[in-house]
Amino acid sequence: MEIPAYAKLNLTFEVLGRRNDGFHEVTTIMQTIGLADVIRIEPNPGLKVDCEYPELAGDQNLVWRAAVELANVGGVEPNAGITIEKHIPVAMGLGGGSSDAAAALLGLNELWNLGLSLDELASVAARLGSDVSFFLWGGTALAQGRGEQITRLPSLPPLAVTLVFPDLLVPNKTAAMYSKLTMANFSDGGVTRRMVQTLVGGQFVVESVGGLIFNAFSEVAKWAFPELMEMSREVANQGGPAMHLCGAGPALFTLPSSEEEHQSIAEVLQPHSAGVYLVNAVPPEKCGMGSLPAGA
Repeated sequence: MEIPAYAKLNLTFEVLGRRNDGFHEVTTIMQTIGLADVIRIEPNPGLKVDCEYPELAGDQNLVWRAAVELANVGGVEPNAGITIEKHIPVAMGLGGGSSDAAAALLGLNELWNLGLSLDELASVAARLGSDVSFFLWGGTALAQGRGEQITRLPSLPPLAVTLVFPDLLVPNKTAAMYSKLTMANFSDGGVTRRMVQTLVGGQFVVESVGGLIFNAFSEVAKWAFPELMEMSREVANQGGPAMHLCGAGPALFTLPSSEEEHQSIAEVLQPHSAGVYLVNAVPPEKCGMGSLPAGA
């Protein structure tokens, strides 16, 4: 069984405040994009998780936890051989680890004949991480709470996305970025509500979405990743579009008006040794249950 595990963007990412459980209350619109890891699952006498990156193999990977949690829920032994082929850069804000875990839940549910619904799998996913639940459906969705409360939204029209991967490695990045947030970075969810209205309304969606992109970490990132500010400034100076943070960073994205504009961005950023890729928004029918091979 071979399952794609798509990356995501946060079109909006608002932090409403800190919760009593130590997490932050968020409201965010997420979108799967055409950059994916590949998860391969086969029967095995025990549980085995392999990856070409040694630090992502074995029981330190979220996929391992996903398998153990699902086996406990289903009352079965966690017997499976799982191989992760990485294409999504690690710790860039694109949700690769969470997507891998969601793909594993979908595949193992089939392999072990558990017959759990997506809602039942989502309750397992919520225990693994804040955005794992989203990847069970993919497409365009509103996520609330810690990010585990998912409401599906109308799919975006065909949309091109320029992704920029800076040459940065940030240890414990997500926790570090959240720790830098202050009340000045919190908001009331208004931007996200307006984007939801735009998506539901269905008119001038692409134009409106581009003007509503927002990320609570943007101000923090200016100080945490000064290189990103320099790269964004150089793109703007050449007449390019505004660059936006992916999740908690440090990857950037923008919605180019044409392939020529994408190429121009790539040329401007070439001296920074950044990876620049052109991908598309991926609809829900290619994600979640739709990503399972026929006959699974």
